[in-house]
Amino acid sequence: MVIDCKCFRQKYFMSPPEMAMTNGEAKETDEFQKGVRHLLENGVRKLPSKYVLPLSDRPIVDKEQLTVAKSSLKLPIIDFAELQGPNRSQILNSLSSACEEYGFFQVVNHGIPIEVIRNMIDVSARFFNLPYEERSKYMSSDMAAPVRYGTSLNQNKDAVFCWRDFLKLVCHPLSDVVSHWPSSPVDFRESVATYAKETKYLFLRIMEAILESLGLWGATKDDRTPENDEILKQLDGGSQLMVVNCFPPCPEPDLTLGMPPHSDYGFLTLLLQDDVEGLQIQYKGEWITVEPMQNSFVVNIGDHLEVSISRSYCVGDNRKILLVLTLVLFLCYYD
Repeated sequence: MVIDCKCFRQKYFMSPPEMAMTNGEAKETDEFQKGVRHLLENGVRKLPSKYVLPLSDRPIVDKEQLTVAKSSLKLPIIDFAELQGPNRSQILNSLSSACEEYGFFQVVNHGIPIEVIRNMIDVSARFFNLPYEERSKYMSSDMAAPVRYGTSLNQNKDAVFCWRDFLKLVCHPLSDVVSHWPSSPVDFRESVATYAKETKYLFLRIMEAILESLGLWGATKDDRTPENDEILKQLDGGSQLMVVNCFPPCPEPDLTLGMPPHSDYGFLTLLLQDDVEGLQIQYKGEWITVEPMQNSFVVNIGDHLEVSISRSYCVGDNRKILLVLTLVLFLCYYD
């Protein structure tokens, strides 16, 4: 879940006119559709041209250190536990400032048990390590499917592919969708459902705090109106989508990106990073790497929240997601 505070033009890649492909080209295209994990599993050691970005869109890389040249940024930190204590008004002011200046903040002491988070990361990694034949069972062109495995940003339209595989899961209502989720690994459904429930509760509490910081929500139960109750009911019943992103080692990381610049269109995105740096946001005209913080969530104010509140929060781009809540997990690991 990621948000940026600078308004920035999104970048799109236009598909070239359709032309007849040779058998070799068709076979190569089919291989790309199977994802980057499949490419690596089949011995790819050089970045295929399908993934090579125009020079102006490539990351700036320090070739001597083989790392992305970057400035790092520590986002504003919101201690969720303090929202429940005597410093609530101070934390609400910090929250309001973070939304206005950055469009992003990090939440710590959020109350989600560490084992729930670890289980989510672990079971996701084990899913992407399954044989391609098992992962491919969930490939679908149906954007509304309760589970969808794929690659790039939009593999049916992207002229240049992103170095990314993903698993998207509809999470609401859980009782209707869990049976459609992957049955392997055997603990996948249980671990993901638990994580979805915990993050949904956190989302509702964060939304209450944001609305209160804007003066749109009563500070106490006695202050709340029937309109407040209706807002909470709508938020609780809104859409919830989980996106697990897999960014495996790239043979030539200076030529491509895991995700292109984009803004998130939902209400809130709750983004869980592992300990590998890579997430960037645009701040004051520059791409800044967000430093991972253990057991925290990066929270992104989405486009729909921006237009749904009376006070404008400027939402911009990030690179590395009408939904109310988007859950994103960035999984960057080495075999």
